[in-house]
Amino acid sequence: MPRQRQRGVGATGGSARTCCNDSWSLIAVSDIIICMTAVKVLKYLPAIIRILRAEAKRWTTPIVGTFVGEDHAPFKILISTVLSLRTKDKTTAEASHRLFRLAETPKKMATLSIPTIEKAIYPVGFYHTKARNILKICGTLFSRFSGRVPDDLETLLTLDGVGRKTANLVVTLGYKKLGICVDTHVHRISNRWGLVKTKTPNETEMVLRKILPKRYWIIFNDLLVVYGQNLCVPISPFCSRCKINRFCAKARVTTSR
Repeated sequence: MPRQRQRGVGATGGSARTCCNDSWSLIAVSDIIICMTAVKVLKYLPAIIRILRAEAKRWTTPIVGTFVGEDHAPFKILISTVLSLRTKDKTTAEASHRLFRLAETPKKMATLSIPTIEKAIYPVGFYHTKARNILKICGTLFSRFSGRVPDDLETLLTLDGVGRKTANLVVTLGYKKLGICVDTHVHRISNRWGLVKTKTPNETEMVLRKILPKRYWIIFNDLLVVYGQNLCVPISPFCSRCKINRFCAKARVTTSR
């Protein structure tokens, strides 16, 4: 089929071209190929974000977000995110508050023993490993950065136990700098909508950085996490109650409620 051209692709702006065959279409935006379902999502993204913002008010803010604006916020966001990996939000919240009652700065936390940290954060997943990493992080922050949490992604990634999800949350929530945090919810929902077609959260982040308008970067994680925890759940999502149902491709959804 002959190549077609299309101008002004929704929120991404600029020019694009479609390459069609018998069953599907692709769009080239910048230097990345996205499908027509992604173009639809991008077109209606302002409406989707408005709906998500309204819906999010019904649910509890994820624990990491509750530290925004507090004293030592970047450090608390860093440590609570480390604790949150492979752990439910309620458990993370309780563990974070127990630990911060003992110490809420890198200098003070570095004086705690591993058994003391383990006792405070139990039963988060992999609490033995996390306790050791927390002590290493605190030591590094104190020795290399005068107790200040770095505000750039690459430096944060040099800290023990810190991956892209954690680093992006510190940058976006702790310092209000641009970044896109992709956890399991953002990865799953972005694929479910048809906005991306990726295999890992890291791949999803790289695609979103190229196609998602920057004004949505910081808020994207917060909105999709609460939506993913309460409505767009991994198995049998509540599609009948979803107000953005009409924008969703429902990719890989076999059963819903």
